[in-house]
Amino acid sequence: MGTGTSQTPSVTLLDHVSGQSNRPLSRPAHSLTSEHVLRELRSDAVRGLEADEAARRVAELGPNELDGDKGVQPLAVFLEQIFNAMTLVLLLALAASFGIQAWIEGGILAGIIVLNVFIGFAQTLHAEKTIDSLRTLGSPTCSVVRGGDTVKIRTADVVPGDIVDLSTGDSVPADIRLVEAVNLEADEALLTGESAPVSKSPRPTFDDDTGPGDRLNVVYSSTIITKGRGRGVVFATGMFTEIGLIARALHRGDGSEDDKEERKTAVSSLGRCGRAAVAWLGRFLGLTAGTPLQRKLSQLFLGLFSFAVVCAVVVLGTNKFDARQDVVLYAVTTAIGTIPVSLLLVLTVTMAAGTKKMVERHVIVRNLQSLEALGGVTNICSDKTGTITQGRMVVRRAWLPGCGTFSVDTGNDVYDPTAGRVSFSSSQPKDAEQSQDQQETPPAVVSPLDEPTAKPALWWYLNVASLANLATLERTRDEGDEGDAAEKPGKRWTARGAPTEIAIEVFAARFGWNRVQLCEGRDAKWRHVAEFPFDSDVKMMSVLFRETASQETHGAVERVLDSCGRIAVNEAVTGLTASIRADVLANMEALAGQGLRVLALAHGVAAAADLCASD
Repeated sequence: MGTGTSQTPSVTLLDHVSGQSNRPLSRPAHSLTSEHVLRELRSDAVRGLEADEAARRVAELGPNELDGDKGVQPLAVFLEQIFNAMTLVLLLALAASFGIQAWIEGGILAGIIVLNVFIGFAQTLHAEKTIDSLRTLGSPTCSVVRGGDTVKIRTADVVPGDIVDLSTGDSVPADIRLVEAVNLEADEALLTGESAPVSKSPRPTFDDDTGPGDRLNVVYSSTIITKGRGRGVVFATGMFTEIGLIARALHRGDGSEDDKEERKTAVSSLGRCGRAAVAWLGRFLGLTAGTPLQRKLSQLFLGLFSFAVVCAVVVLGTNKFDARQDVVLYAVTTAIGTIPVSLLLVLTVTMAAGTKKMVERHVIVRNLQSLEALGGVTNICSDKTGTITQGRMVVRRAWLPGCGTFSVDTGNDVYDPTAGRVSFSSSQPKDAEQSQDQQETPPAVVSPLDEPTAKPALWWYLNVASLANLATLERTRDEGDEGDAAEKPGKRWTARGAPTEIAIEVFAARFGWNRVQLCEGRDAKWRHVAEFPFDSDVKMMSVLFRETASQETHGAVERVLDSCGRIAVNEAVTGLTASIRADVLANMEALAGQGLRVLALAHGVAAAADLCASD
């Protein structure tokens, strides 16, 4: 640890390389040992940074925030809808119509312009707000070591060299090179799109060009610790983090950072001012910026506007530029008639309709014009997960053998067990797949809280879903509120744990089941005895509860079936025969064919002697 002033030259975002620090290290942090990283950052794994040194680094390197963008600015979004060649030409036509008192034609033009601007503004603003939510992914506070003491500080005050303590449920405040870790796993779906948590270890080092998803000795800003604990040294903050690189790409305009630098250089030279002005005008009118379709439409409208002016001049010229009202009216009408005033509205409505369809499939359309490239696309081959994702999962189907299938249609908040609707069908998943070409009766919407009483098979299903689960789900309460937060509107549901287990816990909560209520408190019916976390070899996790000495498990369908000798079919328990096993696997394949991750739930009763032996 040191407090001397470094003379390392400042580095801009243009020079930044993935995996490096705000001030570059000799090699990327994942390629160096933790001791080497600590030495280069002049920090200490036990004492951390001194308070005055941390303050100096904040002043020198800036706060740990995703800067470079002022957030969503409705006025700027609104002006973007107006300041383009197509809308400006229509505004000129509108002014000309009102100038000659052609109120009907002017009113139609005004309606077209307002409708076009409103549709574009509403869609773009909604998408920008969704993208801007990236800025709020990090936790507002974190635990760091300052002068040998562990203190809570604002995430914005974290600097390279800070020693950060991490535990289950924490949001990582910056890019951190691990120094120590115990069973540490992180959810990196935000960066890599992979739903399964990634095991982390401080010991290995990796090649310089190793991708972010394979740097197992690093945890990234805004990712979530789903298991274990650890400690590490911060090497990158703010826009120099991996999430900062994504934020920079999302908030960047049509021109790249290199273009901005070139424009600054051009403006600084008097000999290039004219070229810079022409380039700015071209971008302003949409002639040199935007998508190919936007540029072509801008050129078309400017060409038609020039032609309209020529037509007006010709009409006035043939009348010897007589300023009589009827001559001016005829000239302006001729000019306006050459402009396809409805083309822009038709284009916007068409794009908005496409956007609506994509939103129904949970796709964020940030810019209406981005859809034009999809017009000729027939097939898209992509990974099942996205690179920019919430990293959250939801139970979509739940099949109970001999009973039927529950389907879940969630709202925007997948952690909210009261959002969306639950429907039930007596058919099996494989039956629905085989009857795709036939007219099928849609599943009936049900009230989840009434279902366990009506369907006894669901009772044990929910018990296993809640008990064989290490996730927690709760509704947050603002500071100063009194009473039960769950009964107050406007509160936010939060969850901790692995994404798969959170999804199962939310599903059980829809029916009124809760792990905490089942095994804690005065009315608890179960006492937790032991747990066996998910293992990639056995592909199952199991928990042991005492009362009826029951053991609950969930995991891969094939592995769970191998561990079972009986199966519950509706209210009856029967032997797991080869034909029943084949039927279960066929339903599993049907669900997997829908792009769903499929798990099986099971429970068993352990004898007292076996329970003592396991203890």
